[in-house]
Amino acid sequence: MEEQTSKSEQGNTESTKEVGVAEAEPAVRKKIGKIDGFFGITESGSSYKTEIIAGLTTFMSMVYAMLVVPGMYGDTVPFGAVYIATALGAIVGTTLMALLAKMPLAQASGLGATAYVTGTLLGKASGFTYANAMVFVLADGIIFTLLTATGLRKKILKAIPDEVKTAIPVGIGLFIAFIGFKNAGLAVFSDGGIGFASFNVLSGVNYLGAMSALVTVLGVIAIAVLTKRGIKGGILYGMLGAAALYYIAAGIGCAWRDADCLKLFADFSITNPFAAFVDWGSESVGRVFTSGFDFSQYLSIEGNNFGTLVVVILTSALSLCMLDMFDTLGTLYGACSKGGLVDGDGNPLRMDKCMLTDAIATCVGSVCGATTVTTYVEASSGVAAGGKTGFASLVTAICFAVTMFLSPIAQIIPSCATSAALVWVGVLMMSSVGKIDWHDPVAALPAFLTIAVMPFGFSISIGIGVGLISCVLVKTFTGKIREISPITWVISALFIAMFVLTN
Repeated sequence: MEEQTSKSEQGNTESTKEVGVAEAEPAVRKKIGKIDGFFGITESGSSYKTEIIAGLTTFMSMVYAMLVVPGMYGDTVPFGAVYIATALGAIVGTTLMALLAKMPLAQASGLGATAYVTGTLLGKASGFTYANAMVFVLADGIIFTLLTATGLRKKILKAIPDEVKTAIPVGIGLFIAFIGFKNAGLAVFSDGGIGFASFNVLSGVNYLGAMSALVTVLGVIAIAVLTKRGIKGGILYGMLGAAALYYIAAGIGCAWRDADCLKLFADFSITNPFAAFVDWGSESVGRVFTSGFDFSQYLSIEGNNFGTLVVVILTSALSLCMLDMFDTLGTLYGACSKGGLVDGDGNPLRMDKCMLTDAIATCVGSVCGATTVTTYVEASSGVAAGGKTGFASLVTAICFAVTMFLSPIAQIIPSCATSAALVWVGVLMMSSVGKIDWHDPVAALPAFLTIAVMPFGFSISIGIGVGLISCVLVKTFTGKIREISPITWVISALFIAMFVLTN
């Protein structure tokens, strides 16, 4: 009887477990279904796997910013402080992009805006402090929040002439590819100009540089082959393969040619994850309010007075606003057009929310101590990998959260691997060049200047500005002045003022 009772109890227990599992499975499916419904994953023709791969691809393509942005500050602010501030800005901006705009794009402190802040506002002779610079960034975010809330920012985007609008993705493609060539060492800079890399890995001279360039080329070819074969996530797999190949080849080559360069692998170390938070708490967060409005250091410099301060504030605000606005607009057009994330008029989906996202993120970022947060052009790699919804952005945001605690993780993926993805994205974005009417000088010149200036001037916003100004001038002197909208006139005038009044 006891044995039968035991078996009966065991059977009841197993039955209860089965019922519990049976009840749990619908609950899990229901939750998954809610997430799918919120982001519209199935509706967009995507899948969880594709979105996760896209989010990882975007993160790996732009994680370099976590090292580059803090490094641009030099000794002005502790590296760890800016590192955490940059991570928080990226997390806030990318999470908002995921939940508010529901787009597969990612944000972080813009390199152009950071270069302006560190090179001009924090220059040796400027007199401005790090906290002062955050005031400019906060003003930038507030202005853009107001412009977005009133709908004016959307009108500005739609006022861009078609010839410039069509050229933007092509210019961004070349810009991205140029970054890839530069980071991989394929483009070699010298006093004589720009040259092409040497692939002579047998000579032993600059072995790692030659290997980096070679791995990038092989990585791009691998991505092309995987894409042609219809393998989803080809960009991510190509990047991972390139990274593995680089370390294998570097290890073998270094041991063969130069044992000292094995220090390449010794540089990876897990530092105290909380040290950076301590620096951030003491040097960055809230400084915009505690000491940002104290301009006494600037006014103490001979020749500086309140009048010059007002002029500098106005010109600096203009520069940051123009950089932020047109970097974001250009990136939205470039990334969304290649992923089919546009409406019937060719404008990015949920454009208002996308722009509101970077405006809010910039305000929050300035309080954290980060420079202007903007949509990153490298997010195009995630879109190219198949990302269509905000779930991909959520994955990217989670990855940025992880980097706060494991800062050396950003160094694991070598630049030659991410460069392969950037060059491939450049390939994908060239298709729009066929839509330009090259036989009409009125369309050809603005389009060409937009495309050419972006990589050569190393700025998306400046490329758009030069394209707009040339468009206005050409149309004015060819009797097509009525085709120019009032907003285009105003934008062109602002760009001219920026070029004339700022460095």
